[in-house]
This record gives sequence, C-alpha cells and structure tokens, in this order.
Amino acid sequence: MTSKKVIEVFYDVVSPYSWLGFEVMCRYRHVWNIELKLRPAFLGGIMQGAGNKPPGLVPNKFMYMMKDLTRLSEYFGVPLQKPSDPFEAMFQKGSLSAMRFVTAVQEREKGGDKQVEQVSRELWRRIWTEDKDITEPASLAEAAMKAGLSDSDIEEALKLYTSKDIKDKLKNTTQDALNHGAFGFPMVVCHVNGKPEMFFGSDRFELMAHCIGEKWLGPQPNKSAAKL
Repeated sequence: MTSKKVIEVFYDVVSPYSWLGFEVMCRYRHVWNIELKLRPAFLGGIMQGAGNKPPGLVPNKFMYMMKDLTRLSEYFGVPLQKPSDPFEAMFQKGSLSAMRFVTAVQEREKGGDKQVEQVSRELWRRIWTEDKDITEPASLAEAAMKAGLSDSDIEEALKLYTSKDIKDKLKNTTQDALNHGAFGFPMVVCHVNGKPEMFFGSDRFELMAHCIGEKWLGPQPNKSAAKL
C-alpha cells in the first residue's frame, strides 16, 4: 500500500487568496493520495518576519487585487465579495483574534480537523462574503455556531483562545511557516519522500500536482462536492 503524501496548508482567514488555496486542497483531499494538515497561522507575523509589505500599500496592486477577486470567485467557485472597506477589513482590524480562536478550536478538537475546517470557512464567509466583523468574541461565537459547534464547544474555545498556550501555539505555527520560507499566504508544503516542497499562492496547483506525481483536474474536481 502506497503511503499518503503529507501536505500542510498554512493560512489566515484575512487573506482571500488563502480561502481559494484552502478550498482547493480540501477538495483534493480525497482526489489525490494525500494526508491534509491544516495549519492556521498569523499573516501579520509572516509579513513582519519576512519583511514583506501588504498589497494595500501599493495602490495599483490593491486595485488589481479587488478586481481579480471577482474573476477568481467564479473560477474557483468560492463566494468572494469585496468588503465595503477592504483596507480596514484586511489591514486595520486584522485577524489575530480570529486565528487564535481557530487555533483554540484545533487544540481541543480530537480525531481530525473537521471543526477547524468548518470554523475557518465560516470566518472567511463573514469577512469575504457577508462583510462582517471577525474580531469580537460574539463574532467568533456566531461563526462557530454556524460551523456546527455545540454551545459547550464554543464556550470552551472562547475561554481558551486568550490563553498563553494558544498564543504560543499560534506563534509557533507562524514561525514554522517562516522556517519553510513563507513570505505570504496561502503557503502549501508538500512532503514527498522525506523532502518538503513549498508552494506559495493560489495559482501553483498544476505545478504542485506535477511535483508530487498527481493529476491537476482544475479548481473544482468534483463540482457537486465543491458547492459551498
């Protein structure tokens, strides 16, 4: 029996491109022979650690990005919509609380990343589909409720996400991404034959498939299963 290739997806819900990469890898989890590991991290820490600048600081790049999201939404089948104030949503409010909350959900979840996947998706929906807040505890609780978590699960995650252990775990995951060479998200690390291969962005899947010996079937390999 051929062992599964381990693929890690480092992401932050403040990044719309991370949502695209996240959904594609979740869709390919049962198409390719892979073991998918979700690695919620903090994009702000990546940008600072790598010395990178947000696209919002380059006006032409930011304008292009906003237009590009419309095309990407249709192509990937992900309901991306521009927030009323995208600069505020992405750069002023930030995602530190949200990513600590996702980390807390992951810390207490046993037997896989199902809740992490669902909560992450609902947080992306809030900011990139519904134009809602992702920073306040009530916002995090609402996203978790829509993701199917019980009241007790949500209460535990809300108590846990401000703890030192969770803050340290998020920092460590962010540092892991930097150690792999991250300078932005999404970042996918494929472990094949004991060697890690890093891919940045949501436009490298065809190359990734080639490198890991799999076949790229487009962003929606199974459209019926890919509906959000």
